[in-house]
Amino acid sequence: MTSVPKKRAPRLAAGRARALGMPTRGTTNPNRLRRVDRWILGTPWVAAAVRDAAEPVVIDLGYGATPVTTVELADRLRPLHPALRVVGLEIDPDRVAAGKAVADPPALDFRRGGFELAGLAAGIRDFPGPALVRAFNVLRQYSEAEAWKYWDELCARLGPDGLLVEGTCDEIGRRCCWVVLDRGGPLTFTMACLPSDLEKPSDLAERLPKTLIHRNVPGEKVHAMLAELDACWATAAPMAPFGPRARWAHAVRLFADRGWPVLDRHRRWRLGELTVPWSTVAPDP
Repeated sequence: MTSVPKKRAPRLAAGRARALGMPTRGTTNPNRLRRVDRWILGTPWVAAAVRDAAEPVVIDLGYGATPVTTVELADRLRPLHPALRVVGLEIDPDRVAAGKAVADPPALDFRRGGFELAGLAAGIRDFPGPALVRAFNVLRQYSEAEAWKYWDELCARLGPDGLLVEGTCDEIGRRCCWVVLDRGGPLTFTMACLPSDLEKPSDLAERLPKTLIHRNVPGEKVHAMLAELDACWATAAPMAPFGPRARWAHAVRLFADRGWPVLDRHRRWRLGELTVPWSTVAPDP
């Protein structure tokens, strides 16, 4: 009888970096990640992870076919620390070569690496670990169970006060969702959008992180949150003449007034953002 071959776990890619994971689709565009970069820079407790780090190393994990979003990340976060080092990691050697062509070490560099972080993990050669890891559109190709696993592995490799920002966005960065985690696990969940690109807030469900995207069903917290936001958006319809941003901000205010634990304020709402504690959307065990 012929045996059915078992599905193999992701292998460590050969080479000096011993990269763990699989290559992503590689899709990228200039300014695709501007919303998350702006949020990192404008959210004090997140920016502090870089600004106050003894070794301010920021990793852009899985930057894609071109290094443009890593270059933009370095430019945007530069004001946080004069010694900032941004390192882009990719498994595909051709993508790493494209990054090397625009590198400016030590401020901006590129390496072959994956979830193991290419020698920049906590505890390797006395390195304390990265201050921040940005991983966008990386985990969508994995199963939900694998996404939880790689969250754990990446968090374990962070610096003592380091943060992981993991999420998903559309091809031009108008619809984004992400989770911020520290060594102890997930902390917050954020949605960011161009409000004029939406018919209703639940349109963002297509960009939920892998740990949540299959949980958008009745009985799950993230489904309840999106349904409530849609209801608030409908109630905020009289604000439409003042523009989609004004309507989004008013809808979020209604959402907060109904008792939902909104963590940001009106200035962020006007940018099409909303952040809540992770517990607001966390799947049931």
